[in-house]
Amino acid sequence: MRGYARAIAPALCAAMLLAGLAARADIRLHSLFTDGAVLQRNQPIKVWGTARDGERVTVRIAGQSASTVASGGRWMVQLKPMPAGGPHTLMAKGDNIVNVQDVLIGDVWVCSGQSNMQWPLHATENAEAVIAASADSALRLYSVPLAAAPEPVADVNRAWQISAPATVRDFSAVGYFFGRELRRQLGVPIGLINTSYGGTPAEAWTRLAVLEQDPSLRYLVENHRKAVAAYPASLVAYAQAMRRYNEDADRARREGKQPPNPPQRPGDPQFSPWSPGGLYNAMIAPLLPYPIKGAIWYQGESNAGRAWEYRTLFPTMIRNWRQDWGVGDFPFFCVQLAPFMAITTEPTESAWAELRDAQLYTMRTVPKTGMAVITDLGDEKDIHPRKKEGVGQRLAYAALRVAYGRNIVGFGPIYRSMRVRGNQIVISFDHVGGGLVAQGGPLTGFTIAGADRKWHNATAEIEGRTVVVSSPSVPRPVAVRFGWANYPLVNLANDAGLPASPFRTDNWPLTTQPKPAR
Repeated sequence: MRGYARAIAPALCAAMLLAGLAARADIRLHSLFTDGAVLQRNQPIKVWGTARDGERVTVRIAGQSASTVASGGRWMVQLKPMPAGGPHTLMAKGDNIVNVQDVLIGDVWVCSGQSNMQWPLHATENAEAVIAASADSALRLYSVPLAAAPEPVADVNRAWQISAPATVRDFSAVGYFFGRELRRQLGVPIGLINTSYGGTPAEAWTRLAVLEQDPSLRYLVENHRKAVAAYPASLVAYAQAMRRYNEDADRARREGKQPPNPPQRPGDPQFSPWSPGGLYNAMIAPLLPYPIKGAIWYQGESNAGRAWEYRTLFPTMIRNWRQDWGVGDFPFFCVQLAPFMAITTEPTESAWAELRDAQLYTMRTVPKTGMAVITDLGDEKDIHPRKKEGVGQRLAYAALRVAYGRNIVGFGPIYRSMRVRGNQIVISFDHVGGGLVAQGGPLTGFTIAGADRKWHNATAEIEGRTVVVSSPSVPRPVAVRFGWANYPLVNLANDAGLPASPFRTDNWPLTTQPKPAR
């Protein structure tokens, strides 16, 4: 018996050791907490990750610590706010120890939208010189991988990088220029999280349940669910089409002919980047609730055909993000659509002008927002204009004004009010700065209409801090529009060189506005 016991002892010890190892699950930090991370200053610092149930986790940084017990495989602690500074080491201790090195405390900004935000630095104007001068140890970059998902994703396989020629080339150009300007102006560490995806609509960036709560947006969810329900049948139809294709292709080859093009496999709508909520789940949800200073947004091209709806959709998305992030109504700044498509010299309707109007409407009605106007930075033949430096800088000016309270001119002139003066309309503006300026000659881009709602090109002149608009074709004017075109030819700015936003003084029905039910 003793011999038997001696024989099984080593095996028993090995089994017990394996059981102990199986019971231990090393703690892991979310990928936002990797070497080189930037944590938001002056806000409670939330740190989280995974561990075995019941495992006690302690997190320490800069002399403070917080502990918790993992539940459901997850844990989170909250540390006290810290001022800008570093580098620090962030330590997480459970059954194992994880040390995150070179952690800075500063301001974290989310950079999101579609292709003009995603557009890489290496493909912009003067790229190589900018990239060569991009080294900055206190500017940090984090890029969320492109993906859509039917349910919220907890984490992504990414890490922070330090700004340098090797890391900035493929990073968002607009995001980089924005962060670089903040670094120059503030002198604190800046973290940029790029989560953008080309060609995508705003509803893809909005949580499904939020869309469903709004009666005017609910149809987006309903259509998506119908597409999901129809997907299995579309796969069956695709399989049948493939069988016919293979037969036709074989016959064509035997006859020495070119085979026909194969049918296209239908995409799963649950993983489409155009599906409502899909990008929110895969590219926003993994970032929550990482404390941030604010967000910048360059999107709208994909929603231009539904510009009137954007007046509801865009504010809904902003409120959704603010609620889910849990750090209050953080500052949010957008880029107004750049000029694009063929230039016209006569007054015309324009879905892109209506989308710009929806962006302006959002900035007027949603608090702690702002907008970079880029009517001078477009390209008639390219939806992706290469002049991205001015875009990022203007977003930074808006942030310095709104998010940081700097006493600067953060925006170009914004329409405030109008009054009729005989056969003229006098337009007043906000954000005039030291005065209005006509850049490069007489003012352009103004149209005027009477009660017949027919638009005519107008003469416009600066008069003090106002613009006076008139046309001999409209003796009794009632409304003015400015920059109302796909590619507006405009030159009104303030003395800080920031261009005026396109606007309209009328409330007449727009082309993308639903027709009243009869």
